[in-house]
Amino acid sequence: MALVLNEEQNMLKESAQGFLSEHAPVAQLRQLRDERSELGYDKATWQQMVELGWSGILVPEAHGGLEFGHVGMGQVMEENGRTLTASPLLSTAVLAASAINSAGTEAQKKALLPALVDGSLLLAVALDEGPKYHPSLVKTSAMASGEGYVLNGEKQFVCDGHIADKLIVSARTSGDAGDEQGISLFIIDSATPGVEIERVYLADSRNSSMVRLSNVELGADALLGEKDGGASLITYLAAVANVHLSAELLGMSQEVFERTVQYMKERSQYGALIGSYQGLQHRAAHMFSEIELAKSVVIKALQALDENAAKLSLLASVCKAKVSEVVTLVTNEGVQLHGGIGMTDELDIGFFMKRARVAEQQFGDRRYHVQRFASLQSY
Repeated sequence: MALVLNEEQNMLKESAQGFLSEHAPVAQLRQLRDERSELGYDKATWQQMVELGWSGILVPEAHGGLEFGHVGMGQVMEENGRTLTASPLLSTAVLAASAINSAGTEAQKKALLPALVDGSLLLAVALDEGPKYHPSLVKTSAMASGEGYVLNGEKQFVCDGHIADKLIVSARTSGDAGDEQGISLFIIDSATPGVEIERVYLADSRNSSMVRLSNVELGADALLGEKDGGASLITYLAAVANVHLSAELLGMSQEVFERTVQYMKERSQYGALIGSYQGLQHRAAHMFSEIELAKSVVIKALQALDENAAKLSLLASVCKAKVSEVVTLVTNEGVQLHGGIGMTDELDIGFFMKRARVAEQQFGDRRYHVQRFASLQSY
């Protein structure tokens, strides 16, 4: 398949770019940070996103969605990266929608997906339990109790956890921590007795939480997918998360590059524009080339998601590893080429670096995915 967008996908990209640049610029994130916003996102902006149909891009038409695919959603995520827009898009419309659509029963889909599409339901996916991404290191337990389960444990770095109405949580129903098998996923109402959610402020000023579960009683209908069979769903969700995070990181890379080049055309040093110095031109050319490579790998991985390709996990790791490398290069260069002012809070350029560093770590950083690629290739 050609690594290009079709007409409808291009229209969605242009629409997202116009909306976000006008209604959700970087200044909005700065304001949310400065005000120490309780929600961590602008509710009116999110409602407008819902009205534009973004919350239903990955949801089947039968449940009220647009069923427009991951390539389409990837364009929206990329434009969100350009403006650093804080919203429940990744947690609810990408991860939760993918989880429910992939593994949910028909009853779960009917109950949750239409509410997700109309914006009345926010969800968060809680998988991590340690400082580094390790999907099989699940110590949270789900013990059988009557016809249901009792959950105990703690989850870390839960994106949008404190604003979620429901949580999708991984827990161990058999085996030991570190075993790939024996993990199950559950849908938990955030108001269930025994659920404690603590907001955590990270460097990127975006939403993250700690979730603690203490004797949380659930019915059998809370199980998402097969008992003890959650590993495959977690692997799929990791691929979804990493590809869409890569699309967001690509958007950041492009925006930082364009801002930096513009600054090089305006900033004078020793009586000449800094953009006239050949050494700096070489650095800009290197960034441009790397961004073009990143564009190709992102769209290939998005296409693999839509096709449910056999090498999806491999492509997702290639994508996250490459784009993480590129965004690190571009944000570092962006700050350095802006000079001393690039290190201050006066410019927005630092916001991109901070968000990039956090997004790179989510669902595995560059080193994790390089090692995973090597393992999948039997190196």
